[in-house]
Amino acid sequence: MKKIFIVVSFSLVSAWGFAQSKTDAVFKKKFIKNIMEDAAAWQLRHPKHDPKDWTNGAFYAGLVAAGETTKSKSIWNALMDMGNAQAWQPYKRWYHADDITICQTYIDLYRRRKDKALIQPTIDTINKLLANPYPTRGRIEVIKWWWCDALFMAPPVLVKLSNVTNNNAYIDSSDVYFKQAYELLYNKEEHLFARDLNYVIKPDGSGRKEANGQKVFWSRGNGWVMGGLVRVLSEFPKNYAGRPFYETLFKEMANRVASLQQEDGLWRASLLDPEAYPGGEVSGSGFFCYALSWGINNKLLDKEKFLPVVEKAWRSLVNCVDENGRVGWVQPIGASPGKNFSKDSWEVYGTGAFLLAASEVIKLSR
Repeated sequence: MKKIFIVVSFSLVSAWGFAQSKTDAVFKKKFIKNIMEDAAAWQLRHPKHDPKDWTNGAFYAGLVAAGETTKSKSIWNALMDMGNAQAWQPYKRWYHADDITICQTYIDLYRRRKDKALIQPTIDTINKLLANPYPTRGRIEVIKWWWCDALFMAPPVLVKLSNVTNNNAYIDSSDVYFKQAYELLYNKEEHLFARDLNYVIKPDGSGRKEANGQKVFWSRGNGWVMGGLVRVLSEFPKNYAGRPFYETLFKEMANRVASLQQEDGLWRASLLDPEAYPGGEVSGSGFFCYALSWGINNKLLDKEKFLPVVEKAWRSLVNCVDENGRVGWVQPIGASPGKNFSKDSWEVYGTGAFLLAASEVIKLSR
């Protein structure tokens, strides 16, 4: 495939070594489709983790978006090959949100093939989830979705499954579990989610804080939440009574996140202590770009206010993709903001976030 990255002129070089394009070339549909195909192809050539792991669940969500955007037969074939190889099974733990993330992709492929064999293991697993309590160890796992990333992993599965089976038990249960996580982890003053109870400040003011004294809210965790909100809002029936809660939450977070964007266009691993972290974090930034673009495209966010935020983010995200299609500057797996990543750091979920962002940026009317 012909590379087109070299046509972009760079005028602002950031402190960590990549540039931010000021041209409009990166918003051309052909450019976006090409860079999506390159990123998808590179990641497919460099597999990592069990295909059913949450990391790949996020990647495949982006790959579905890439298939829908580019109409690439090779992408759809890769997704079907993956599903067939995994016998359409979730991962190991029926009760854990991470291990059902892959089911989002199974349901999306079912919608194309209409073969119930693609989703029967998902149905069996979700029925077990709904029928049984979470096997908590009594520490921070006090509800089924006890960490904020879970709000990307699981709710879209239940809402999608509700739609394709016409079973309201799934969407109703998702609403209950989501709101439990909201009450546990959402800071109604900061309009951000703590990663889990380990990062919720106690009533006496004690708890983990950043070096600058601010609360710990990490980019990737809140990016996952906003990405999850997009995916459930996209699936809710038009007459769904619970929609206003999710729209309000989405708008609150969007406004807060936009205010925390850094000058180069990306967000740092820790949202409230950006100076302590060396570079833009692409998985969180990718999910933010995805969510804000979707909000503009679906008229939930004011275009005049949010389009400049998205444009700035997309220009920098593009320049985190190297000439081979590898998406860099991705924070490694971990339960807290980290500093040990660089332009050479990649993870499959970073590619997934980038592909999701691209799938909405290409729809923008500028």
